[in-house]
Amino acid sequence: MDKKRHNGARAGIKPTPARGRRRRATPRRALPGRALLKKLRPVYPRPGRTGYRRWIPSWRQTLGLLGTVVGTLAALVAIMYARTEIPADLNAFATQQDNVYYWADGSEMARTGPVDRQEAALDKIPEKVRWAALAAENETFYSDSGVSPSGMMRAVTRMVSGGDRQGGSTITQQYVKNAYLNQEQTFTRKLTEMFIAIKLDNKMSKSDILQGYLNTSWYGRGSYGIQRAAHAYYGKDVSQLDVSEGALLASLLKGAALYDPAVSAKNHERAVERWNWILDRMVTIGKLSAKERATYTKFPEPKAPPKPAGLDGQTGYLVDTARAYVSAHTDVSDADFDLGGYQIRTTFEKPRVESLAKAVADVRQGLEPGTRDADKNVRIGAASVSTEGRILALYGGPGYLKQGFNDANSTVVPAGTAFGPFVYAAALRDGIQRERGGPRTPVTPASVYNGDDKVAVRTPEGPYWDRSGKIVKAVNDGNKSWGQIPLKEAVAQSVNSPIMQLGMDVGLERVRRAAVQTGLLAESMGTQVPAFSLGTSTPSPIRMAGAYATFAAKGMHSEPYSVDKLSRNGDAVAVEKPTPARALPAGVAASVDDALREAVRRGTGTAAKAAGSDAAGKTGTGPGNKSAWFAGYRGTTSTAVSLFRIDPTSQELLPLDGVGGAAKSATGSTYPIDIWTRYMGKPGN
Repeated sequence: MDKKRHNGARAGIKPTPARGRRRRATPRRALPGRALLKKLRPVYPRPGRTGYRRWIPSWRQTLGLLGTVVGTLAALVAIMYARTEIPADLNAFATQQDNVYYWADGSEMARTGPVDRQEAALDKIPEKVRWAALAAENETFYSDSGVSPSGMMRAVTRMVSGGDRQGGSTITQQYVKNAYLNQEQTFTRKLTEMFIAIKLDNKMSKSDILQGYLNTSWYGRGSYGIQRAAHAYYGKDVSQLDVSEGALLASLLKGAALYDPAVSAKNHERAVERWNWILDRMVTIGKLSAKERATYTKFPEPKAPPKPAGLDGQTGYLVDTARAYVSAHTDVSDADFDLGGYQIRTTFEKPRVESLAKAVADVRQGLEPGTRDADKNVRIGAASVSTEGRILALYGGPGYLKQGFNDANSTVVPAGTAFGPFVYAAALRDGIQRERGGPRTPVTPASVYNGDDKVAVRTPEGPYWDRSGKIVKAVNDGNKSWGQIPLKEAVAQSVNSPIMQLGMDVGLERVRRAAVQTGLLAESMGTQVPAFSLGTSTPSPIRMAGAYATFAAKGMHSEPYSVDKLSRNGDAVAVEKPTPARALPAGVAASVDDALREAVRRGTGTAAKAAGSDAAGKTGTGPGNKSAWFAGYRGTTSTAVSLFRIDPTSQELLPLDGVGGAAKSATGSTYPIDIWTRYMGKPGN
């Protein structure tokens, strides 16, 4: 039996298993794919580890994950690169349109444009002018591949983290953006820009790309392309530019709104700094000799910007104000706006604008600049703002084409005693503190202060000494002493000594805070010394009207705005509008309102009674008698009028002594309250 079984096994015959014994299964061979997946699949948390080490991936797992991410990204980039095509046509410069501004009632106010653009062949642009642009924007232009990976990474990082927008672009990328895409700073637009730039760099010569870039870039003043920029800034053909002028134009490529030196003193400072940097950079990269650089020490001042026809009278001031609002409160870039096609519905009401201009013109007839020196160089600014923040009317000057600077938005005129209500409001809200570290105590409109002339200003430690070693004393108009006077009456009668001391008792920082919360700009605030309470701050008429509107609105403040709606070719464009916020408790605002009505009833503003029995307002005389104001309101409309003289050479304020034939000893001027009364007293205003 054993022998047969043995022989059977040798013959390959499987023995019959014994009854009741299970048959051993032959192991199945694992599929290669499953085994690979099982091997690659991370065992997580890691076995055989304890504590936090269970959660630390192995180096194999880390490399695997990194490889997967890199591979996926590479595949996506490859797909997007393959699918991105160079557009067949440039952006439609031929379809550029005017921007149209409308009055609040929907009727047309003005048109601006069209965009100024003219091609220039690269060989017509002086070589050093070209290199000024390259030194400023992309000195490696002739050697790079059309993109800057490090610059792109910086730009993307900024966008993802919510930081400031940065281009991070080569000239090729900027040309792609100008010619084929748009000015949006988004991740997808950046990727598209990069892929087109790489393909374009392989398809076009560097010279053609540079020529296209210089002919499509925005230089401000409505000019696209270096040829029109040469005319707009220097009145000459591009071929006549020298390297110094080219450096100024190159600085504009970073942002004409920030570097056009004619826009503001800050712009001028930035432009000079960047002009110097570009010339120095050209020396560093070997495109300008140090000897020639040394000859360019004088900044090449461009000519004044041209004033568009059709914007004469007050219209130009209104358009400038609305244009600035679009720039600051929408996502529309200045370059896109200059391409045109926008419809701007403003808050300005034509009847009010005309009425305000007529009131100023009627009052100005009393000035005789031809025969009276005191009447020369008199400037007037005025603005009307509703309690909800709508700027209803402006008076910016004698005419936009005669005087481009908008006096309704001027921030050089001291508010004077028209600032008193903000001191009063801060005191009523925050109370006073007369002992250092002591408790704050409340004040009321009936609280009494010393109203005598030349009263020494006091701090908790004693009299306030100025830097010259003298005790500061408050001087009242006409050197009048009022004795003990309630705060409400001190505000209504513009008595300086109580207001100055009240500011010290409240704390000048608290006064400043109240003024800013009600609507004045922080950057217009004066130095915090005792005279601060008498109006050394320099708010614009727009801001002063908006702040006084806070008193009329029972303490609710809304920032002034000039654009109600914005659209492009009929499609709505988002424009930010202010949300009313509480600036003062209603009771405090009511007390200030009561004092301003008292000022009209029997204080310094009695002339304003002619505008209506509900008039409330305050006169203002600036330090050194260098400004005069009237600010006040009726119903939901607040209006502020400023008057000042300015030396056209030094731009310094001049005293108002003798303006309009008044006695030289008289302070301030009756002209602002006269203008305010004529305008606000007209039905509908």
